[in-house]
Amino acid sequence: MDTVNFFERLVKNRRALHQIPEPGFKEEKTQLFLMAKLKDLDPDGRLVIKKWRTGLFVKIPGQAPVKTIGYRADIDGLPIDEETGFDYQSTHHGMMHACGHDFHMTIALGIVEKVMTAKLKNDVVIIFQPAEEGPGGALPILGSEDFAPFRPDEIYSLHVAPELPVGVISTKPGTLFANTSELFIDLKGKGGHAAYPHLTDDMAVAASYLVTQLQTIVSRNISPADAAVLTIGKMTAGTKQNIIAESARIEGTIRTLSDESMSEIRRRIEGMIKGIEASFQCQVTVDYGSSYCQVYNDRELAESFMDFMASDSSVVFQKADTAMTGEDFGYFLREIPGVMCWLGVDSQSGLHTPTLSPDERALEVGVKAFDEWIRYRDQLTESE
Repeated sequence: MDTVNFFERLVKNRRALHQIPEPGFKEEKTQLFLMAKLKDLDPDGRLVIKKWRTGLFVKIPGQAPVKTIGYRADIDGLPIDEETGFDYQSTHHGMMHACGHDFHMTIALGIVEKVMTAKLKNDVVIIFQPAEEGPGGALPILGSEDFAPFRPDEIYSLHVAPELPVGVISTKPGTLFANTSELFIDLKGKGGHAAYPHLTDDMAVAASYLVTQLQTIVSRNISPADAAVLTIGKMTAGTKQNIIAESARIEGTIRTLSDESMSEIRRRIEGMIKGIEASFQCQVTVDYGSSYCQVYNDRELAESFMDFMASDSSVVFQKADTAMTGEDFGYFLREIPGVMCWLGVDSQSGLHTPTLSPDERALEVGVKAFDEWIRYRDQLTESE
């Protein structure tokens, strides 16, 4: 295979995908693009492809399969206005691949192309998963009857890491990413004229008190030995400067490294809400939105993966620290043993920013690393 042309195809695919970011479960153009590329790779109809909502399950049949090796790539974008200035930047106003899912999909297509030439013994399944950014695609996939014929015995995935140099692969056994939960709190009271505050229940003030109280939960209710984050990222209240607000909304996120801490934070939030209701004579509702479980790498597979990557001269392996980021790949790992890793892409701007610009040389690094790992896992079948 011409490696120069292969890299050029990766770049071309990545840039095409970068221009069409779509929200979760609305990735219609993305699905059509992926289908077209898979058909180009498979003129003889060897692949088994199943559409699932706006995602795809793709099986590369082995010659004498005794297990299935899985790889997952997420496919949705984020509601961010792109500011990269690239000539291939997003054509969808208000949407951007600001979390690197264009990279993830491109690498998965490259893995399909490589694995199809390998004549492996075992089946390989590639999952193009919608809605990772929300409301979450992994959990409904696992509960779908359509997934049953494609369900792997072990599963792998990667996520781009802007802060790591190109060529770096990084992971660890056990917890890699945190449990996460969205947080939406709505306050409803009596508004009115700014000149008559005594006749109102000011929700701007109530929300401000609640935000201040929420910031004490981690520092005073969670053990210092158990990391947790409660961040309020958005607060809105009122309609005009001379109208006392009758409603307010608080939006944030919760991140924990244990299920117990997540439960405790939610318990304390609900206790504080009752206090605000009593103090400000209002009604408060809370919604935890999308919640993802921790990404927990199978220890035995992670150790093997780390040893394998450390022995590969084409990559630089670094052991990762646990991060408070969230990923719904954790639901796959809760049911199927596997590993997620970071892939260095050397961007000055970070994830979820409008100027994220991953180095495209990392595309070939990701494909090569996982193509070789899948071949290695296939060879181990006889001895396991």
